[in-house]
Order: sequence, then structure tokens, then C-alpha cells
Amino acid sequence: MSKNTGKARKRIINLKEVQIPTYIFQDRTLSVLEALSEYLHLTRKLTYHEIAVLLNRDDRTIWTCCHRAEIKREKIKE
Repeated sequence: MSKNTGKARKRIINLKEVQIPTYIFQDRTLSVLEALSEYLHLTRKLTYHEIAVLLNRDDRTIWTCCHRAEIKREKIKE
């Protein structure tokens, strides 16, 4: 029986396994990185860190892109 050390298991995600639909880029108010980050975070349920590793970016950059996309979407709804 193995001990639970409290460490989370790492989820390995291969970029080849992730299929990106082109319709997410139709909204021209978002940059490509904002649209892609938002899609991966909200739809595919990836963490900011997992997205950052896939796209070879910093976690903070991905958070910023998702946050900006959220703000832009709120402005459109108003």
C-alpha cells in the first residue's frame, strides 16, 4: 500500500493531443494568445501552469491573457 504524501499528481499534456478549433479566433477583439489561453482554461479546464508549459510562456503571462479576455468579454456584453 502506498502512502499519500499530499503531493498532487502531475497531469502530462502533450500539445499533439490538444486540438484547437478555429472558431475561437473569430472574435477579433481578442488577441490570438488571449483567445487560446481562454479556451484552454475555460473549456479544456487546464491550469495556467499547464497552458504555460504547452505554449512555452510564463504562468503570469497566461493569467494576464485570460484576465484581459475576461475584461474584454464583459465590455462586449455591456
